[in-house]
Amino acid sequence: MKIKQMPTELANKIAAGEVVERPASVVKELVENSIDAGSTSIKIELDEAGITRIKVTDNGDGMTAADSERAFLAHATSKISNETDLFHVRTLGFRGEALASIAAVSKLTLKTSTGEEAGTILSIEGGEIVERNKSDARKGTEITVEQLFYNTPARLKYMKSLHTELGHITDLLNRLALSYPEIRFEAIHNGRTLFKTSGSGDLLQVIAQVYGMSVARKMLPVHHESLDYEITGYIARPEVTRASRNFISTIINGRYIKNYPLAKAVMDGYHTMLTIGKYPLVVLKINMDPILVDVNVHPTKLEVRFSKDKELYESVKETIRTALRQETLIPEIEYKQPKEKQQSIQEQFTFSAPMEEEVNKQSVREETIIKEPTREIQPPVMKESIQQQDETIPVPDPEPEYLEPVQEEAVEAPKEDRIPLIYPIGQLHGTYILAQNEEGFYMIDQHAAQERIKYEFFRDKLGKPSTDSQQLLLPLTFEFSNQEALFIEAYKEDLEKVGLFFEPFGEKTYIIRSCPSWFPKGFEEEVVRDIIEQIMKDDKINIAHIREEAAIMMACKRSIKANHHLTIDDMFQLIEDLRSTTDPFTCPHGRPIIIHFSSYELEKMFKRSM
Repeated sequence: MKIKQMPTELANKIAAGEVVERPASVVKELVENSIDAGSTSIKIELDEAGITRIKVTDNGDGMTAADSERAFLAHATSKISNETDLFHVRTLGFRGEALASIAAVSKLTLKTSTGEEAGTILSIEGGEIVERNKSDARKGTEITVEQLFYNTPARLKYMKSLHTELGHITDLLNRLALSYPEIRFEAIHNGRTLFKTSGSGDLLQVIAQVYGMSVARKMLPVHHESLDYEITGYIARPEVTRASRNFISTIINGRYIKNYPLAKAVMDGYHTMLTIGKYPLVVLKINMDPILVDVNVHPTKLEVRFSKDKELYESVKETIRTALRQETLIPEIEYKQPKEKQQSIQEQFTFSAPMEEEVNKQSVREETIIKEPTREIQPPVMKESIQQQDETIPVPDPEPEYLEPVQEEAVEAPKEDRIPLIYPIGQLHGTYILAQNEEGFYMIDQHAAQERIKYEFFRDKLGKPSTDSQQLLLPLTFEFSNQEALFIEAYKEDLEKVGLFFEPFGEKTYIIRSCPSWFPKGFEEEVVRDIIEQIMKDDKINIAHIREEAAIMMACKRSIKANHHLTIDDMFQLIEDLRSTTDPFTCPHGRPIIIHFSSYELEKMFKRSM
């Protein structure tokens, strides 16, 4: 007989391999159980990044003696009882495999009580209960996991350094703290406190604890409600970026998840406000009917599937875009403040005493700035006086191709006060416009500014293109790979619907005699290849995306460059055109257009204000 049923001990160890990958996996399962038990305070103690010891103590519901033993049976759970419950999951855990899997590869001690009678102590080794005792009646549960993987030494070989393993645990606890600001978390490693949260329910306070006070001060609140979704949380101003999307936290019904379409919705919400290769810092909490999300698609429950994914994508994108368009997003140059000034910022947050001490230490390390009332300064130089100065100060003539009237082509009416009224006073290196008003001093990147103006102009034009085609003076010849040629043949009808007619011209070679009239002149070949690449990547033609990329390309190519001298009138016109745009703070590539030195910061630099 070749086929045999595996012994229970071996099957449990294999199951443990799916659920318990590393110490962070154990912490995740234990803390999630504490959350599901209604805990308001959870303490996590670690020795040697959890490999030697993990202890999780909570003040949740606790368990009876009978339930405490059943909890370690395979697939034992209090969360679901039938198939219908599986599609209405409102808890973090539900599979009933976590405790059994953890106990199978460690030496575990459970101490628990419902608070109504004497509690229970269980000692378990390798999945087997070796000792039972009574405990005190303190309501809650305490689980200690020691010598993780002691009976599966091969697993220990795959453990990384203690620093790496601790990093995974810290990242996990940060996500849980952001997901549940109403729970007080405390994490201790080798006797040293890693972090604490107050459990006050203030998400911004937790963001300050996790990412620092200076980041918390640059977060913008978001809120959106529809029939299916409620979206709340905070998004960072565009100047606060990171090198990976790991700082985009999406929390669905209290569960932190990784979902590429949601991360893409966040990025598309920022759109042209982020530089290439940079990602925003975002904490989004999305509540929805559990029937709209399937959390049973991954052993660690980190990935989910949505039944209305397109609607959710649009909701997240528009929520972020709307929040950003309601703000003035001009980055301010920050001046390092004296330590004695920091308390006024911290007063914006109400911390418990232990947490306040930790944040004070954090903020000493961070460079923060106080909003002080500006001193009275001279009125801004008005246009008339600048023109008078212009008669005595020679300014190089502008090149003739500079400005095209685009103000009347604005995509939509801007919020009037998003860019304050500022008055140009000169130019630096033929690249930056220098301007001022009563709030201080401004520098404007003239190339980035006109890129934004022209991008929105072309985006509007290309967004409503005619269906006409234009005959090319010389046909374009393309030589494609076998894979590209297969996609061209498969999508031939779709390509013809958008005005691209590929004529075979030998093996894997095609010619195109005409193209849609909205194609940027001189860039026809580049756009055609972009369309083919998109088909191969997405199995569809996304003309809106292609037009978007074309608008960015045209704006960049046709905007004024550095070392291009402008008259004061040209500077005025450029600023006014910029004010008429929808998103006047970054170029289409996400680089900042305007930076601001407040009057207070300037006076601090020159020691005029102490």
